[in-house]
Amino acid sequence: MKLPRMMIAAPKSGSGKTMITCALLELLREYLETQGRKLSAFKCGPDYIDPMFHREIIGVPSRNLDCFFSEEDQIKELFAYGQTENGVSVIEGVMGLYDGLGGVSEEASSYHLARILKAPILLVVDAKGMGRSVLPLLAGFLTYDRDHLIKGVILNRVSRSFGQNLQAEIERELKLPVLGCFPEQKELMLESRHLGLKLPGEVDALRKRVREAADVLKQNVDWEQILALADAASDWPDDGRQRRQDRSEERVRIGIAQDEAFCFYYEDNLRILREMGAELVPFSPLRDERLPDQLDGLLLGGGYPELWLGQLSENASMQRSIRKVLERGMPSIAECGGFLYLHDKLEDQNGIGYPMCGVIPGTCQDTGRSVRFGYVTLTLNSENNDWESGENTFLMPGQDIRAHEFHYYDSPNNGNVCLAVKPLFGRKWECIHAGEDHWWGFPHLYFPSNPQFVQNFITAAIAYKNCQLRKNVR
Repeated sequence: MKLPRMMIAAPKSGSGKTMITCALLELLREYLETQGRKLSAFKCGPDYIDPMFHREIIGVPSRNLDCFFSEEDQIKELFAYGQTENGVSVIEGVMGLYDGLGGVSEEASSYHLARILKAPILLVVDAKGMGRSVLPLLAGFLTYDRDHLIKGVILNRVSRSFGQNLQAEIERELKLPVLGCFPEQKELMLESRHLGLKLPGEVDALRKRVREAADVLKQNVDWEQILALADAASDWPDDGRQRRQDRSEERVRIGIAQDEAFCFYYEDNLRILREMGAELVPFSPLRDERLPDQLDGLLLGGGYPELWLGQLSENASMQRSIRKVLERGMPSIAECGGFLYLHDKLEDQNGIGYPMCGVIPGTCQDTGRSVRFGYVTLTLNSENNDWESGENTFLMPGQDIRAHEFHYYDSPNNGNVCLAVKPLFGRKWECIHAGEDHWWGFPHLYFPSNPQFVQNFITAAIAYKNCQLRKNVR
């Protein structure tokens, strides 16, 4: 079947991939709607924020594809899931094109993903302050391109006139099509903070900014040729459709924290939960007084709780509501920001403490730097025998689950049920509070890497539901 696709990549972070991707998505959305063709967006790697921008523009969820989280066959299944014949997929790369595990391996890089998907690559090069030196840069990238996937380049932050001069040289010497340039637009830049770009809701007049960027792109870049590159991608074998997860006959209601403070969720994580029988019931720890009624489980995802410490700490009624259901044994998963929220207190850089849920003893502090950053594989800690003495967890003995950490706060009480092991160099540390009804820790889990983990969580939620029903009958 025809699944037109392309990747937008760059030599390094900060080259303008996200702005170019957003502008292109805006142009393609308008055009493809008139053609009756579907537009899909993906993000290479574990980032949560770029997919939020994609979704804001195209109106449907953007999904992550990550070659550390998933083996090659699963990558293909995840990509093909929900795709329609002749729909167009735009995949935003991560970091530099060849930057993978540890920054020194090609594994889990944008190029690794492009090779698996056989996706043509459009390279965005920040050429500000460069002239002819851009040629050896591109020549080096082409030398590493063993599968000849790089099909074109956009010169970012250069004037149209100078870009045209460079274009002539690049195409003459390297035979690499230059599809245009994107003149510097300081007023259109997307601001960043310590964990990446600011969230879409924080960007003033985002739709207007993206619309203006799309107009600039349309005037300076041959976007129709970009679409032609995607259309020229090789045919997709019609055997890689994502298999649906086995669904429990019994439905459960899972409360999911969703607001400005808690918003980091992988779309495929949520999909698997739904497929296994979960109704996801959103609530706001910032604004709601208590949890929704008749919940059977709780999911507290990551996000930016540190930006909302005052409002979170003042909402004591929500904290009591969460504390009450957890004391009652409601199955729960808390990741990163959600894990922080369950502690006694969070302390900002000024040493001011803000009361939180009081479920996990300890005060978390802002370290001012990234703590334990990167991919990890989680397994049960053989040196901790609690789980071996009848204390089950959602993760089965002998299994693992893939995850990613990125946080500036740290806890004095990170747990010790699991060992987190970094790939490539093998650094490891203890983490995770877990038992038969909970899993709390800093790592952001990728559920498709271990669907059994999710099934165990759903099974626990069903048991909790039935237990509550029996109590009500009595």
